[in-house]
Amino acid sequence: MKVVYQTCCGVDVHKSFLVATIIKTTSGVHPSYQKKRFSTFNNSILEFKKWLLDNSCRDICMESTGKYWIPVFNLLEDEINVTIANPKWVKAVKGNKDDTKDSKWIGDLFRLGLVPGSYIPCKEIRILREFTRYRYKLTSCRSSEKNRFQNALTVCNIALDSVVSDIFGKSATSVIDYLLEQSDNSINHEEISSRLLRSLKKKSESVIESIEGYQMTDSQKYRMRLVHAHMDYITSTISDIDSMIDSLVEPYDNTVKLLCTIPGIDRNSAITIISEIGTNMTQFSNSKRLCCWAGLTPGNNESAGKKKSVRITRAGVYLKPALVQVAHAAVKSDKSPYYKAKYERIMKRRGKKRAIIAIARMILTAAYQMLSTGEVWNPTDLYKIDMPEPLKEKQKEKAIKQAKKLLIAEGIIDESLLAS
Repeated sequence: MKVVYQTCCGVDVHKSFLVATIIKTTSGVHPSYQKKRFSTFNNSILEFKKWLLDNSCRDICMESTGKYWIPVFNLLEDEINVTIANPKWVKAVKGNKDDTKDSKWIGDLFRLGLVPGSYIPCKEIRILREFTRYRYKLTSCRSSEKNRFQNALTVCNIALDSVVSDIFGKSATSVIDYLLEQSDNSINHEEISSRLLRSLKKKSESVIESIEGYQMTDSQKYRMRLVHAHMDYITSTISDIDSMIDSLVEPYDNTVKLLCTIPGIDRNSAITIISEIGTNMTQFSNSKRLCCWAGLTPGNNESAGKKKSVRITRAGVYLKPALVQVAHAAVKSDKSPYYKAKYERIMKRRGKKRAIIAIARMILTAAYQMLSTGEVWNPTDLYKIDMPEPLKEKQKEKAIKQAKKLLIAEGIIDESLLAS
């Protein structure tokens, strides 16, 4: 095999220490090795950096072990080319590994160019990603609390969710607050009716019937107040995070507006996509590589002429759900039926779930091309879907005429035969 890096370093990172092995390949066949162990404190990492520079080593490879590689990466990225490897590419043989052997194995693979590097965005994008991922977690937590609150109503024989469309709307919230304030399980019908707003006033009898005879103890009321207070706190925290994200995303406002031209993508979705893939598409060799990194490409698992599972991978834990959500919005859009037509065509052959993944992959491919070229969303086959019927007929007639001219020019058919 060809040696890609004449001087490189393999690093095995742990929580409290790291083991590094510098590999130097000279004219001889066998390379030389230098091994050293460092602490993960900042001063020790800087000593590790100085040791690398003193040995003229500017290319290192580390395994992405949890979050332990990040402090090392932060202090080395300014002067040293750091490659972060997925553990599956550098996994050593079980039964013949330790910390020293692991660093040597990582260095040997990296020296021969056998370790593909993981995508690590710039510092600004990494900070933005921390906030968008935290917002995603808080949104999921708030949804769990809403389900918990609604289940508490069901347990207390309150079927209000069968009457109102939004259990957390103004009218429903006002009615539930009234029930929590009562010392006993009695209700005042007039008070309930006065708390209903707009179209829900017409359903006052159904609302009263859904809560009549409810059973709620003081302990259950206390628990529901706690859940509701936690929901309000999460909502206020999400609002604070949104304001922080708006300030962080100001340098990328033009990119956000560019991505919003894709059907189904709104501002929040565009910010999530930017925080995950960045704005510099040179990190990915092509759009297929990006889709594979995002976990939207079918797997390739074939042996002895038999094709096994082609399921998509578990990659893209945060990006994939956002793109699937965007795909659902795109296929329901009537303003731009481009993805809707493609979804319906794929769905007939492959089913709904595979069709949605295919649409998400198309959207990510479009985002890659737009971020690479700076052009707005304008697919080459858009005319086939958005073109009016009269214009389609004209295109058909024009194509037939061009085909006739080619046949005559090639001498395949006679012009007099066409005229007859």
